[in-house]
Amino acid sequence: MTVIAVSFGSNINRESNIRTSVNEIRARYPQAIFSPVFKSEAVGFKGPYFLNLVATYQSDLGIQDVLSELHRIEDQLGRERSKDEMLSRTIDLDLLLYGEGIFYDQGFDVPRKEILVSAHVLKPLSDILPNMVHPVIGETLGALWDKTPGPKKALLTEAPLTL
Repeated sequence: MTVIAVSFGSNINRESNIRTSVNEIRARYPQAIFSPVFKSEAVGFKGPYFLNLVATYQSDLGIQDVLSELHRIEDQLGRERSKDEMLSRTIDLDLLLYGEGIFYDQGFDVPRKEILVSAHVLKPLSDILPNMVHPVIGETLGALWDKTPGPKKALLTEAPLTL
């Protein structure tokens, strides 16, 4: 079994899309652990704020099958794919970690680079997997969050959404 970490983000019909996608993961992986939900502003474009969280669970699926599963949930919730990444989203499910695996130059990047640059990804990830070592950096996720500059941390607020 491989430890999987997935980020969730939505700024269109936020609460409904987050709940539906969480329920999809929970139905397939009852042992899944979910972080608190955070509110973050759209970055790089004007749009409504996002709700973000991270889930972790174990799976025996290969990485391509995990990605297909996440794309199926996105498609079910009306996700429109575009080369322009700076757009509002019904739901965005990103595979952050696939165990200790490092997968680059295969049409996807795992571990996702957003772990190291986006507070809305690192904070919820470090909340649920603080002792997991980042496969590339070699430091725990909790230590990486502790090193995050204060201004980045200030951009993030916990959202009052119960899952």
